Amino acid sequence: MNLSILFGLIIPGILTGVGALPVLFLKRDVPFKYVDALLGFAAGVMLAATFFSLLLPSLESGGVIITTIGLLTGALFLSFLDKITPHTHFIKGEEGPSSRLKKIWLFIYAITLHNLPEGLAVGVGFGSSDFKSGLIIAIAIGLQNIPEGLAVALPLVGEGYSRGKALLISFITGIFEPIMALLGFLLVKVLIKILPFALSFAGGAMLYVISDEIIPESHKRGYEKEATFSIIIGFIIMMILDFLLG
Repeated sequence: MNLSILFGLIIPGILTGVGALPVLFLKRDVPFKYVDALLGFAAGVMLAATFFSLLLPSLESGGVIITTIGLLTGALFLSFLDKITPHTHFIKGEEGPSSRLKKIWLFIYAITLHNLPEGLAVGVGFGSSDFKSGLIIAIAIGLQNIPEGLAVALPLVGEGYSRGKALLISFITGIFEPIMALLGFLLVKVLIKILPFALSFAGGAMLYVISDEIIPESHKRGYEKEATFSIIIGFIIMMILDFLLG
């Protein structure tokens, strides 16, 4: 593994905390419509990365049957984790089994669960031996992690947590992405024949997160239009980057 790939595996996760840095300097609460727009932008970037960098390469290298199986398996796997593990969202509330853990830890776990497929996607991208593909996915995940980091930190401040603690929590939720990225990279390197399945599995997991977590979170406070057009903008930006770098 060369240094460029190592940085590519690590940096996207770190950008979650970097994106939360403005929370230290904001003098007033950010209106929810901007938070929802940030979430929408993140969803749009993830959606484009899922389609152009994961599902299309899977179709090209493995065919429609393998891609379909991988996509469904990835989505079902995330759905299974959702059901068996306790976690909470500030808007959707608690999901999964009941737990005695504090609400903040359940929230951290929800964001961490949401980040796992993102890390996997980055790792599988670089593990494919196509550095450009890995770079495009890493840029996409990094881009969406920046606004997502701020969207994580702002509700924490609104719940009464200090700005410093909100920033720290944002960094913590991003730590697991590089770990999952490394696992995905090593898995594909060892078992290169599973690459088409791994690509579509990561794509299915990402689609599940986009549809089940991010878009509903951005649509529950009455700012659906802001979120929707932000999704479109994020998709377009990622589509252009994919075209330029591909």
